[in-house]
Amino acid sequence: MTMTKDIAQATDLTAVEKSGGPKKFQFDWKRIFFILLGIGLFLGVYFSPPWEAAIDPLGVSFELSKQAKGALAVFCLAAVWWVFEVVPIGVTSLAIGALQALFLIREPKVAFRDFMDPSVLFIFGSLVIGMVFTKSGLTKRLAYKMLSIIGERTSMIYLGCFVMTGVLTHLMAHTAVAATMFPLLMTINALYSEDDGPTRFGRGLFIGMAYVAGAGSIITLLGAARGAVALGFYKDIMNVDISFFQLTLYMFPVGWLMIFLLWGFFMLVCKPEKDRIVGLKERAKTMYTELGGWSKNEILVVAIVFSVILIIALQNFVPALKGLDKTGLLLLSTISFFLLNILTIRDLEDIPWNIILLFSGAMSIGFCLWDTGAAKWLAVNWLVLFQESSGIVFILGMAFFVMIMTNFIMNVAAIAISLPVALVVAPYLGVSGEVILFSSLVTAGMPFILLVGAAPNAIAYSSKQFTTAQFFLYGVPASILLMVMVWVAVTVIWPLMGMTVMVPAGG
Repeated sequence: MTMTKDIAQATDLTAVEKSGGPKKFQFDWKRIFFILLGIGLFLGVYFSPPWEAAIDPLGVSFELSKQAKGALAVFCLAAVWWVFEVVPIGVTSLAIGALQALFLIREPKVAFRDFMDPSVLFIFGSLVIGMVFTKSGLTKRLAYKMLSIIGERTSMIYLGCFVMTGVLTHLMAHTAVAATMFPLLMTINALYSEDDGPTRFGRGLFIGMAYVAGAGSIITLLGAARGAVALGFYKDIMNVDISFFQLTLYMFPVGWLMIFLLWGFFMLVCKPEKDRIVGLKERAKTMYTELGGWSKNEILVVAIVFSVILIIALQNFVPALKGLDKTGLLLLSTISFFLLNILTIRDLEDIPWNIILLFSGAMSIGFCLWDTGAAKWLAVNWLVLFQESSGIVFILGMAFFVMIMTNFIMNVAAIAISLPVALVVAPYLGVSGEVILFSSLVTAGMPFILLVGAAPNAIAYSSKQFTTAQFFLYGVPASILLMVMVWVAVTVIWPLMGMTVMVPAGG
């Protein structure tokens, strides 16, 4: 025992000597500054004197209660800590729940119940699909086949991955698409660089996938739940029914133009270090051949995932299937993978719980802003600023508000709090309700600034190819590009397609 202890001490001493002595403690002033900034904003907002009520165009007053002010305070702390990643992003989410409970912003059982919201479990199921694709070998099969077709040029690899992501979002939820594409991109990135460290190519590949998943998801009702909910909400307010195909007709050119613009954007800001990966095409063909025939597990995975996606897709067309919960259906696939021994307990331990916690906190702060009325107060205060502006400025102002809010709260909620106010103001400015709805849906689908804005953002973050601050920095110009796209759609594309943008002004 003594000998073992002596050897261990000698080994530790040798290690210290080789490293040039014990490491000096370094105080991370930047991290401490942003920790304190978040706490300072929380305390400053929470304990500030009462704020003025928001008054909508009909004269209805929306008071900001103490709880609503508390929700805004938590919102400020979370934004700072998430962007600058002063603690793991999942830990910031825990702070969101703890602050709500400790400062009596919402009942603890309500605040923490949101951490297991069905949407969070849907993301869990989507991540499991990505994991099982990797373990079964399907990811390599898809990656090698795609690369053998696309070739060696890194610009074409970008484009091929983005187009594949966009096409898949026409048929399945963008969260599931991101989870499916993620392991495929990891395989491609490994062929690009033997080093596990971040590269410009890897950064563009993964952030681009997340952005494109959002752009593609606006095109059909299958890409995300927000479309169907928003159309139902619009019908209740305006008594106008917009069909699946009408939505796709107007969104198709906007979504695909945005996908190609994002390709150009990432070729500019994340230009790959290498123009081409020499010999990749032949190597991909060889590796695909070496995989041999399809295994039993690959066939089972494809059958299970395809069946779940098909049922979820058919829910929009088959009334008998509408009652089935999509989260329940997706979790059935997770259960099936374990029943068939495709996954084991070791795989369950490999789930990126940091990402799950991130979205748990995002749901909690989103519901907190909604339940306390803070989100409605923000929406009214913002939109009344434009009640005397031109029609185009009002449309862009509405779209901008939804774009910003959808980075923090559920995109459906962002539309729900702003659409009623916007539809009251719109007729006085000669703006049609239809263009308000569609422009809002465009920006609601593309939260480019924060990871919590959409599940694909967080899934892409698992690649470790970028930081939250880098995501934010790329998201600002990408969001400006999105707003330009909305302006082009409103002034050129949709009028040419027959959409009524402006109507006679009047009360």
